[in-house]
Amino acid sequence: MATYKQIQRWVKENYEFTVKTCWIAHVKEMCGIELRKAPNRLNENERANPCPSEKTEPIKQALKHFGEI
Repeated sequence: MATYKQIQRWVKENYEFTVKTCWIAHVKEMCGIELRKAPNRLNENERANPCPSEKTEPIKQALKHFGEI
């Protein structure tokens, strides 16, 4: 399992933009990957910063690269 930093680095190297960790968590959730409960999350049922649709596919590619999906 890759760390969020590894995923961020891979996306930066291959797609030349920096992803937020909350975007990675959102994409993982969309792919059915179980996440731990974040202690700083205000509302369990709502995302404050959902992943923009144009950034979803590069993050999915990173997750595929690291064998998470």
